[in-house]
Amino acid sequence: MNLLIFDLDGTLIDSRLDLAHAVNATRAHMGMMPLEFERVYSYVGNGAPVLIRRALGEQATEAEVEEGLEFFLEYYHDHALDCTTLYPGVKESLERLDSAGKRMAVLTNKPVRMSNAIVGGLGIAGHFFQVYGGNSFDFKKPNPVGVETLMRETGIGREFTVMVGDSAVDVNTAINAGVQSCGVTYGFQPETLLDPKPDLLVDRMEQFVEWVLGKI
Repeated sequence: MNLLIFDLDGTLIDSRLDLAHAVNATRAHMGMMPLEFERVYSYVGNGAPVLIRRALGEQATEAEVEEGLEFFLEYYHDHALDCTTLYPGVKESLERLDSAGKRMAVLTNKPVRMSNAIVGGLGIAGHFFQVYGGNSFDFKKPNPVGVETLMRETGIGREFTVMVGDSAVDVNTAINAGVQSCGVTYGFQPETLLDPKPDLLVDRMEQFVEWVLGKI
């Protein structure tokens, strides 16, 4: 594997609290009661517009969703690093993969400006030649356009490319792009990794590194 493509939330970073606080701040702005954090976590993965639509409920009008999304993006931009941290072992794993000459990128459904700010703020931006977000293309994951673009930019073929993530969104992205997938069990939605199953399932990022470097 020479091209390693990582999801962000639930894979590299634990952003659950900041997302939950931003969602509940949005609900308060819209005159609604807060949601339990676990419910908010289950809504993450398909991008901010879907997150806010789910958080505001089916009864919300398009205008209300647009207002809520605008508030959420502004609030979250200012608070995205209040509680967010790298998962254990991520920094060291990226350093090992970098030293081994692997090309690495981030492909997330989170807006790209926030993604870059978080990756930079947590000190790992230098490991990635590219960060693509949910608004970088016309389609979000699981559409394969992001993976295909990264393969084209690097000239690395499908057989040497792997998508790493914490949910079925990432596994389906890999399937749609014809590349291998690695699921991490410590993320937001490990229950979704049961179907479809990833090619590799790990409990720690260090295990993925060992697999890439041929140690397991």
